[in-house]
Amino acid sequence: MGGALACRLARAGLSVAVVDRAALPPMEHPNFDGRAYAIAAGSRALLEEAGIWDKLPHAPGPIAQIRVSDGKPGRPASRLFLHFDATELGAGPGHGGALGWMVEARNMRMALNACLHAAPGLKLYAPAVAEVTRTASGARIWLDSGEDFPARLVVAAEGRDSPLRRQAGLTAARWAYAQAGIVCAISHTRPHDNTALEHFLPAGPFAQLPMAASEAGEHISAIVWTERRDAAPRLMALDDSAFTAEVQTRLGDHLGAIRLVGQRWMYPLSAMYVHRVTAERLAVVGDAAHGIHPIAGQGLNLGLRDSIALSHLLIAAKAAGEDPGGPALLARYARARRLDNLSMLVATDGLDRLFSTDNPVVRAARDIGIAAVHRMPGLKRAFMRQAMGIG
Repeated sequence: MGGALACRLARAGLSVAVVDRAALPPMEHPNFDGRAYAIAAGSRALLEEAGIWDKLPHAPGPIAQIRVSDGKPGRPASRLFLHFDATELGAGPGHGGALGWMVEARNMRMALNACLHAAPGLKLYAPAVAEVTRTASGARIWLDSGEDFPARLVVAAEGRDSPLRRQAGLTAARWAYAQAGIVCAISHTRPHDNTALEHFLPAGPFAQLPMAASEAGEHISAIVWTERRDAAPRLMALDDSAFTAEVQTRLGDHLGAIRLVGQRWMYPLSAMYVHRVTAERLAVVGDAAHGIHPIAGQGLNLGLRDSIALSHLLIAAKAAGEDPGGPALLARYARARRLDNLSMLVATDGLDRLFSTDNPVVRAARDIGIAAVHRMPGLKRAFMRQAMGIG
């Protein structure tokens, strides 16, 4: 998230400019639209340091527990399961008693836009189109308004089709999954007790993520549902009643009767890995640097960890009088992010291939593996800390 990085750096006293093609009014899209972000415990620190967390207009919903199970739609889940509980990590710092938090997309947009407009030392050009030139001595940004200004470092945070990344000749490996992601929100009659469900089905993972109460209902959960790409459009075309019945079939009845709230969204799923995330006077972050399967809900958090690493390096460089866009700093950023980005890509891709199958032999093996991890406290804690970004 480039905006969070910009706000963090501005609050640390660095001179920052943000150029965005879209206008960013502080109250953009204020209505509940069914989308939410899962913010890992380790990522929350950046949002706090950027001033975004305190500006969230509604409280986020904590994820205190996660239950992982295997099964088929309309059938009971396997009796072999894996259960994560934040209390198993003790009362140490870094997680605040939760594995993560669910933040409504509208709340994040409103808080981020408010910070972008208010951060000291941050110049916001939106909407604007920029041309960028980079040399060993520095960069220059030319705006469509006719204004131009110098920079010592350019950060590409424009998403998977980043023009700045392409301009720099940084290549990306891509592959598509035969799956689509369906995103929506439901209200339910029973409380979720801040517990998330990750239910592995033959077509892909089905996740229920606990959200805080809002005007949409007292008991609200986000749904992130991976389905076969050829089946997803048919499901999206169903009326609300039939669509809700399909969700209920996969979710089960532990939350009672459910009702669809907000809109439904569908996204084709794919993965991407950028071999080099730096070039002369350029650093690449977030979706411009990588794209992963949503099976573990780590896509946004992986991008926030890019911003955490880069912000630490740039703030230290300012204190030391070091060139913030020099080759030495960019090399440290690339080293800091290479292993995390690659390992998360490999892990999510492997998990999807392991769990998105109905092969009975594979199902039996993974059920045994899930149950084995559940009975190994040390390994469970290691998995939790890694997923929370505090490992």
